[in-house]
Amino acid sequence: MCAHVLVAEDDADQAELIRRYLEHEGHTVTVTGDGRSALDQLRRRPPDLVILDVMMPGVDGLDVCRVIRADSALVHLPVLVLTARSSEDDLLLGLDVGADDYMTKPFSPRELTARARSLLRRVQRNSPPPPETLEPARVLRVGPVSVDPSRHEVHAYGQSITCTPGEFTVMEMLTEYPGHVLTRGQLLERLHGYEPFITPRTVDVHVMNLRRKIKQAAGDTARPTPLVTVYGVGYKLVDDRFREAPSD
Repeated sequence: MCAHVLVAEDDADQAELIRRYLEHEGHTVTVTGDGRSALDQLRRRPPDLVILDVMMPGVDGLDVCRVIRADSALVHLPVLVLTARSSEDDLLLGLDVGADDYMTKPFSPRELTARARSLLRRVQRNSPPPPETLEPARVLRVGPVSVDPSRHEVHAYGQSITCTPGEFTVMEMLTEYPGHVLTRGQLLERLHGYEPFITPRTVDVHVMNLRRKIKQAAGDTARPTPLVTVYGVGYKLVDDRFREAPSD
């Protein structure tokens, strides 16, 4: 899949290395050196994938990611964040603001292109089919949650929920198997194919964000949600009437 990739990286040598490897994969690459320029490019010509360095002058990569997730025209773009910080707290912060993946520097350019390939495949899987192949809409429902794969929409308690591509993928899979426990490994396989680079904590952050959004849709952040943790195993989505355990 050839795509347009926006790379926001203030280290010119690093940006050039990323550009060369992505272009070798057949992608078209736009490079910017700061967050403000990245935002201008995003609005002028939305790309298929965004790669953001966290530590940029002015508007940093996390702020750019927040803008993407708050903009209805950009919210579904996959975002890969790059950073020199390697602590788990930093990783979780990147995912919490809406990044789909997170890499620490120094990194292998081949690993970066593999992750970019994985994110783009996921977007392709979630893209609507051509009009001539469309089938009647199939809406998945579990308790107060519904997922419409054809429209890429999630609702809870009658309220629309805005999801990142990763969050949507997790929610879609959970609604496909209502009441069944899905392991982190099973969810990661759907998220990233068979690329061996992503930590299971990625799934935990997506679930944490989904749980918060479901509670907000319910109008009661203290209320348990149908998205249940099965400790030591994984997650499941249950109807409120058949709740077996608290979700937190």
